[in-house]
Amino acid sequence: MNKVKSQTIGTLQWLYVTTSSIEEAKTIAKTIVEERLAACANILGDIQSIYWWDGKVQDGQEVALILKTRQDLVPKTIERIKALHSYDCPCVIALDIHDGNPDYLNWIATQTL
Repeated sequence: MNKVKSQTIGTLQWLYVTTSSIEEAKTIAKTIVEERLAACANILGDIQSIYWWDGKVQDGQEVALILKTRQDLVPKTIERIKALHSYDCPCVIALDIHDGNPDYLNWIATQTL
């Protein structure tokens, strides 16, 4: 595999997303990867979430999803997730990828459009 170009480092991000169910996580993951907005999706499974919503503390089960993509695709990916998501205000957080396996980082960069 080709070596990661120095400009690739710092231009990749992963998106942390919470969903209402495993089915919703799969739908979002498959759509985002099929549309080449992300190279890979990992569905982490059930998580327990405690958050403030509708004037009170909520406590419920959600499913966590991680997507790996390029920084320039993040705005479009967020908009696509919002269109697919059942929540009024879905959690979609972008985090920089600062380092990692160069071959894998290059793969992320080359598998997204």
